[in-house]
Amino acid sequence: MAKLVCALNQSLDGYVDHDAPGFPPPGPALFQHFIEHAQSLSGSLYGRRMYEVMRVWDDDAGWGPPELEFAKAWRTQPKFVVSRTLKEVGPNASLIAGDVEAAVRALKAERDGEMEVAGPELAASLGELGLIDEYHIYLRPFVLGGGKPYFARARRALRLLGSERVGEDALRLRYAPG
Repeated sequence: MAKLVCALNQSLDGYVDHDAPGFPPPGPALFQHFIEHAQSLSGSLYGRRMYEVMRVWDDDAGWGPPELEFAKAWRTQPKFVVSRTLKEVGPNASLIAGDVEAAVRALKAERDGEMEVAGPELAASLGELGLIDEYHIYLRPFVLGGGKPYFARARRALRLLGSERVGEDALRLRYAPG
């Protein structure tokens, strides 16, 4: 059975808005961590907006070796996109437009390993259904002053599983539901 993990970068003031001005890219060590993480995943679940942000990895943009390595890992990974507005998705991606709970429960049952959940609205919905197994917050040292919060809605208390410094300036906090 797959384990669903919501893993997102977060500013010190709680926002995950990757398109916001002032949201810096990860440094080399943190980016290497993200490459290795992407290579280890058995798949990813995206909300529409986060999927559109991540689609940049489908294109070759004259990147250096680390970016190409991440793009390769991202492209080969199965992606499942939850959307009621998209009519089609890119390569190696499947659209979930109907019963999200049933589709995600089936994915968890039929897959092994860790699957990432990306997108605060999707994570909130799946969390309310009891489908998120862990939350990984990559706390980064900047303040955005607004944007999309990591937790889109209030939720019950979480239990701290661990913390570790990752890369130059990030702290990964691992939590499990109640």
